[in-house]
Amino acid sequence: MRTMNVLISGASVGGPALAYWLRRYGFGVTVVERAAGLRPGGQAIDVRGPALGVVERMGVLDRIRARCTDLRGMSVVDDDGVELFRTTERTMSGGEIDSPDVEILRDDLAEILFEASRGEGVEYLFGDSVAELEQNADGVRVRFQSGARRTYDLVVGADGVHSGTRRMVFGTDEECYRHLGSYLGVWTVPNHLGLDRWQVVYRMRGSVWGGMAMSVRDNKEVRVYVGIDADVPPAEFLPRSVEEQKRLVVRAHADGRWEMPRLLEGVWDAPDFHFDSVSQIHLDSWSRGRVVLLGDAGYCGSPASGQGTTMALIGAYVLAGELAAAGGDHRAAFLGYERALREYVTASQEIAHIGVARLRTELEADLGDPEAAAQLAEDPADAFKKIGSIRFRDYATPAGLL
Repeated sequence: MRTMNVLISGASVGGPALAYWLRRYGFGVTVVERAAGLRPGGQAIDVRGPALGVVERMGVLDRIRARCTDLRGMSVVDDDGVELFRTTERTMSGGEIDSPDVEILRDDLAEILFEASRGEGVEYLFGDSVAELEQNADGVRVRFQSGARRTYDLVVGADGVHSGTRRMVFGTDEECYRHLGSYLGVWTVPNHLGLDRWQVVYRMRGSVWGGMAMSVRDNKEVRVYVGIDADVPPAEFLPRSVEEQKRLVVRAHADGRWEMPRLLEGVWDAPDFHFDSVSQIHLDSWSRGRVVLLGDAGYCGSPASGQGTTMALIGAYVLAGELAAAGGDHRAAFLGYERALREYVTASQEIAHIGVARLRTELEADLGDPEAAAQLAEDPADAFKKIGSIRFRDYATPAGLL
């Protein structure tokens, strides 16, 4: 069988992971990324459950653990900085500290996966993107924004919740986009708070999300999170320019106290500022012809789920494995990919709804102690138990499970 060539749009997490596995199976792989290089910034994200097995098989688990956030615990403070709650058992962003799961900054994980895939011979095209796709019985003709034209056997959209690949092939976002009523901003400032592997959650009165600061990279930096509650859909609410988004974030938290004024001041010089809606993507099918979606592009769970990275890593492993097992028969492979992953995705997306409901319950109860508020809200234990019970095929060992 001749070598099949695959184009992947997006070089964050799912794209490089898929590129790695496809190359290991003998596919020709090109990854195109709109940004000039790997994108800086982003949230602290979690590698959980079967995704740990995926990165271990890639030979990068030790590197990921070495660059974990390594937090010791968290505090909740009020307007005056008075500590309302403290724990060394878990954090808001990463969950239980003694869990085998790994919390790592998104850009650190992206760098590790990029280096692993590049070591396998993956071609990367930075500073470019897909402008047009034309499918036929033999392949997909692609015109890039740069003007270059190539033909591939398959195209994978791993280009995030606002996927251009999805819009080109699946149509508008109106039917698949589910806004969960909030927006989230993230950026980095120097660690002027003096945090030592610690996370502080600020309970801003009247806000579901408030603010959060966590020390990262050997306590040299602090990654700041702020939320805005708004049921207005992104098309009406979300400014297009970064400067306008920064102004929106600063205005929304103008009444914030504690260290918020100082943290907000740092937003203007932050090169890694990111602001977006807390939303999900729901599609009846993740493929059309020779084009398939991976990760947030096809089944975003939103930051509230804490499962986005794990779904992308597992999705990459399963999609590559199904393509290899099907001998490149994309119809059979895409069907197997959805069958294997759909239950896991559905359960993961449900966790986000439970998480948002718990935050709103805490706000309505006006409680500083998240332990007490949790007693008034739905328990996510059943959802996590369901996710934990799902197993995936080990494509290298037919009788094994991941």
